[in-house]
Amino acid sequence: MEQRADLLEILDSIYPADLDYQEWISVGMALKYEGYTASDWDRWSQRDPARYHSGECFRKWGSFHGSTEPVTAGTIVQMAIDNGWMPERDPGRALDWEDSIGDKDDLVVIDKGWLEGQEIREPENWDPVKDLVRYLETLFEAGENVGYVTQSWEKTDDKGTRWLPTKGNWDRTAGQLIQELNRCNGDIGAVVGDYNPDAGAWIRFNPLDGNDCKNENVTDFRYALVESDAMDLAQQNAMIRELELPVAALVFSGKKSLHAIVRIEAADYKEYRQRVEYLYNICKKNGLKLDTQNKNPSRLSRMPGVIRNGKKQFLVDTNIGKESWEEWVEWIESVNDDLPDPESLQSVWDNLPELSPCLIDGVLRKGHKMLIAGPSKAGKSFLQIELCISIAEGKPWLGWKCARGRVMYVNLELDRASCLHRFRDVYAALGWKPEHLDSIDIWNLRGKSVPMDKLAPKLIRRAAKKDYVAIIIDPIYKVITGDENSADQMANFCNQFDKICSELGCAVIYCHHHSKGSQGGKKSMDRASGSGVFARDPDALLDLIELETTDALIKQEENKAICKVCIDWLKHYDNGLIDGVSQD
Repeated sequence: MEQRADLLEILDSIYPADLDYQEWISVGMALKYEGYTASDWDRWSQRDPARYHSGECFRKWGSFHGSTEPVTAGTIVQMAIDNGWMPERDPGRALDWEDSIGDKDDLVVIDKGWLEGQEIREPENWDPVKDLVRYLETLFEAGENVGYVTQSWEKTDDKGTRWLPTKGNWDRTAGQLIQELNRCNGDIGAVVGDYNPDAGAWIRFNPLDGNDCKNENVTDFRYALVESDAMDLAQQNAMIRELELPVAALVFSGKKSLHAIVRIEAADYKEYRQRVEYLYNICKKNGLKLDTQNKNPSRLSRMPGVIRNGKKQFLVDTNIGKESWEEWVEWIESVNDDLPDPESLQSVWDNLPELSPCLIDGVLRKGHKMLIAGPSKAGKSFLQIELCISIAEGKPWLGWKCARGRVMYVNLELDRASCLHRFRDVYAALGWKPEHLDSIDIWNLRGKSVPMDKLAPKLIRRAAKKDYVAIIIDPIYKVITGDENSADQMANFCNQFDKICSELGCAVIYCHHHSKGSQGGKKSMDRASGSGVFARDPDALLDLIELETTDALIKQEENKAICKVCIDWLKHYDNGLIDGVSQD
């Protein structure tokens, strides 16, 4: 009962007068699906006395039989949000690891307060045939079948009297129609059939298979229709252009709306529906309220080159806005990005920001990235475990001083037991007392790893507020997305490390293996397997290579060890004596 009351309360924030017919029907369908009654729908509908008809809700209710893709409560909730309703926040619930933080960009690019209308001028020297030919050439290939309707019938109901189209024709290709139009001497009716000048004529904007005019007969989900008759023509025109919609053809309907044939370029019907929903959502958020009944790909639009009730249905423009769907989506989302604005060097010249503190003295700063590259089975994991311990204990690593702090080790390769035992073994080999084990967190993901673009946000959520100074990922081949030899794909992959650094303010250290073959003749930055991006992207690069153990090298290492023992002895027993001893 509580859920029932909640949805009706949400519905109270929606005024039926603000909805079009299809949206009103969707509310009824959603209420029925969620277990409400026709009376609930009827009571709410009475808030629009101008359009309310007694008994209509109950008649419509009986026709709602459900579908494989039902209209649910989510539709009502989204309508309410679009009308300014805000869901109540639960102040007592902690975020789950998988919860999203922050709201999605609202994707608003139009400031309606400053938008000026752009008038539509009816052509004086109008060539109807040229209009229709240009439309066909813009939207279709020569061999594609075109659906069109010139026959209409008159319908009178509670909405008034209007002309509606029949199913029409779909048996000729664009090339055939263009040829016949070019030799018709201005008589369009001789090509497509005589039409009723009170009703006008219609055309389908997506190509058909020549068998029928249903959605399943569409051969290429290329375009969608954007139409709004809820504002004046000048405002419609201005909004369509300001939104940079990838419009292939813009047609005046001969009444009170523009028909924008927008490039969707979908691979199939499923993708078409997704893209149309996205398109309509962007338009709605920016104040261009559309007729939602126009979403299907076999929809009819107004045919340019004919007369409708004394007015011309004419082609206003072609190929305006962005050139493709992909370009438009990228532009829409980039306008709403969270990138910083450029800054003047002069404004900061006398007050430069401090450099990030060193994490590994002389090698790596906090918030930077480091790659450790080396041959397989060279001990890279042991080296990174030693680095974890050095940072946690604040002790030197390979002779470099390390700032003490908390570190996360992301283990993608070893089983949990082996990994934990290795940490104990490295502590023992170093001879260090484990005084700061609470500064080392281990995330064991062997057998559970996901691509880096999926792992990064999960890692960020888990690491937030932990104050890590470093996150070590071992190894990266387990989470590589794409071809490691592709520069652009690896650049996108490495961007995930930047995201972790910037979101958490910590260093990211990761290891990768050498390419196959001899490495002796290569520069250190060219030894890592795959694209050169691996070596050029990090702020620091450490490369491991096996040295030939000659007698001279062995003797050198022995001498180093002897010297270290002597120095340690002198430091322990006589601090004053060591000051007078030279390095030799």
